[in-house]
Amino acid sequence: MPSTELLIAFFATTAIFAYIPGPAMLYAAAQTMARGRWSGLTAALGIHLGGYVHVFAAAAGLSVLFHAVPPLYMAVKLIGALYLIWLGVSLFRARAQGDAALPTIERKSARRAFFESITVEVLNPKTAIFFMAFLPQFIDAQAAFPVWLQFVILGTIVNLMFSSADIACVFLAGAMIARLRRSSRAQRLMQRAGGAVLVGLGVHVALQKS
Repeated sequence: MPSTELLIAFFATTAIFAYIPGPAMLYAAAQTMARGRWSGLTAALGIHLGGYVHVFAAAAGLSVLFHAVPPLYMAVKLIGALYLIWLGVSLFRARAQGDAALPTIERKSARRAFFESITVEVLNPKTAIFFMAFLPQFIDAQAAFPVWLQFVILGTIVNLMFSSADIACVFLAGAMIARLRRSSRAQRLMQRAGGAVLVGLGVHVALQKS
């Protein structure tokens, strides 16, 4: 494994990246605002599991494909952006639910948020590029562990740290709206706010140059 000094730099840099607000944190917050804390937590779990696709892809060197074939990168980016926009529009169109039906709706929404978030993360080429660009700086080719295993270990640590930031964001969003959930009007406003965040994220991803 890398030296102690390199590992300290790795943890410090990862923490900085993890706790700077980004698409994953905003996505988890949007799900919380629109569907409740449980949906936000399951969305964070989905994002976490989806992140492992990129961890293992980076370990196998597959992320190089995004650098070598720009049209493929653009295609995946646009697909992910359109998916985010579609999710946001769906929240805009969703009806606010009354308290009597809330438990059933929350369970259904949580499952949907879980699978949607996996798809969003898997279709996020920025995550693939991040792992491929960031992790090699902390790989020691002379270490006892093979390079691919170092990728997997460090990538898992990065994924766990990013997920801790997502969960913190969910609880912050949940605390802000806990008193408003009883009002159907407030519920509707939260759905629209969550939808606006998702649409904004999709547009932002689609317009990025790289």
